[in-house]
Amino acid sequence: MAGLSAKRILITGLSTHWGGRIAQALERDPRVETIVGIDTDDPRRELERTEFVRVDVRPSLIRRILAAAAIDTVIDTRLITDPLAAPIARAREVNVAATGAILEACGGPGSPVRKLVFKSSAQYYGAEADDPAFFTEEMSPRHSPRTAIQRDVVDAERELQAFATRNPATSVTVLRVATEIVDHDRGSRLGMFGLPVVPGMLGFEPRCQFVHEDDVVEALVHVCTHDLPGVYNVAADGVLALSEVASLLGKPLLPILPPWGTTLAAAGLRRLGLPVPLEALRELRFGRGLDNRRLKASGYNYRYTTREALLKLRAHQRLRPLLRSGGDSYRYEREVEEFLRWSPSVQRAAGGAQHDHEHVRGAPPDYDQLRADELMGLISSLEPEAAARLRRYEAENLARQDVLGALDRRLARARRLGT
Repeated sequence: MAGLSAKRILITGLSTHWGGRIAQALERDPRVETIVGIDTDDPRRELERTEFVRVDVRPSLIRRILAAAAIDTVIDTRLITDPLAAPIARAREVNVAATGAILEACGGPGSPVRKLVFKSSAQYYGAEADDPAFFTEEMSPRHSPRTAIQRDVVDAERELQAFATRNPATSVTVLRVATEIVDHDRGSRLGMFGLPVVPGMLGFEPRCQFVHEDDVVEALVHVCTHDLPGVYNVAADGVLALSEVASLLGKPLLPILPPWGTTLAAAGLRRLGLPVPLEALRELRFGRGLDNRRLKASGYNYRYTTREALLKLRAHQRLRPLLRSGGDSYRYEREVEEFLRWSPSVQRAAGGAQHDHEHVRGAPPDYDQLRADELMGLISSLEPEAAARLRRYEAENLARQDVLGALDRRLARARRLGT
C-alpha cells in the first residue's frame, strides 16, 4: 500500500480533547515538519511545536492559512457527537455549517491540501431494532435520522462525499468512531457509567461496543500517514451485553428506564438531574455493533478490545481521587508560550530544573484495591504530571517496585520527548 507523506498538517478544533491529543501524537513524529492548530478557543493541552492560530471558520481566512503554511493534510476533529455538549442549534452550526466552510477552504484550484481526514461518529448508523449485528462501511442507516445528532452526522458526511467528488485530487478519509473510552467519564454515555449504578431499559439487553481513546488517536495518525481514502469504522474487537458492562465496572445494573415514550422518559430524567439524551436511550434499547475489519486490513492493529477498554475505564475511575489532588490543569498563555518556544535564553538552556510536584496526602478510596497489573496498563497513558503524583503516592505508601519502575520509565520517556 502506497504511503502518503503528511508533513505539513493543520488540525481543526485544537481546543477539543481530540484536537489536542492528535496534535501531541503528531508532535512525537519527527517526519512531520509543521503542525498548525486552529480554533476560536485556547488549547487545553500543553503542546511543544504546534502553532496555534485563533480563527473562526471563515473560508477566506482558513484558505490564507493553508496557502501560507503550504498545508498538505487537514484533520477535522470538531464534530460534536454528544448532545449534552452544546445546544442543538450550536451543534448544527458546528457540525454542518462549519464543516461546509472548512471544505470550501480546502477545495478548489490552487489549494495545497492533498489529504483530508474527518473524525465522524458511529451515530451515522443510528440504533434500530432491525439493525445488522455489525455495520460495515458500505451500509447506510436503515431509517431516516431519529435524532438531531444523527441528522448532523449524516449531513456532514454528505458534504464530505460532495467535496470528494468535486476534488478528485484530494484524498478524503472518514473515520466512524464507536463510543470512546476516555480517561474521564464526562459525556452523556460514559457519564451514566460513572453513576453508582448502571441504568438500563426494562426488557432490553443491548450490545455495547467501545474503542479506547489511544486507539482513536493512533487510528487518526495511521490514516494520516497512509493513502487510505474512503470510510473506515473505528471500533474495538468484541461486544458486551450491558449486564456484562455493569459487572466489569463493579456496579449493579438497574433497569429503571421504560421502553416506551422515550422522549418523555428523557425529559423526566432531566428533571431528576440525570440528563440522558435520546441518542443514549436508543442505544440502551437496541445497541450497535461495527465491523472493524477494513481498518485492520489496512495495517492498523488495535491496542485494546472492548473489554480491555472498559477495564481501563474502571481503573481510571478508581484512580481519579488521586489524580485530581494535584495542581492546576494546563492553561494556555500566549506570551508564555512564545517565550518558551522562541527565547534565546530558553533555547540555550540544556534541560532545566524539574518542577516539584505537590505532595499527595491521603489514600484515594479505591487506589489500594488496584492490582499492579491494572496500574501497569494505565501508566503509559498518564500525563507526566499525573504520573509524577502517582509515583509520589506509590513510593510513600505501597512501594511496589514493578509499579515504580513503570512510572519511572513513563517519566523518563516524557523527559526525552520534552512532553
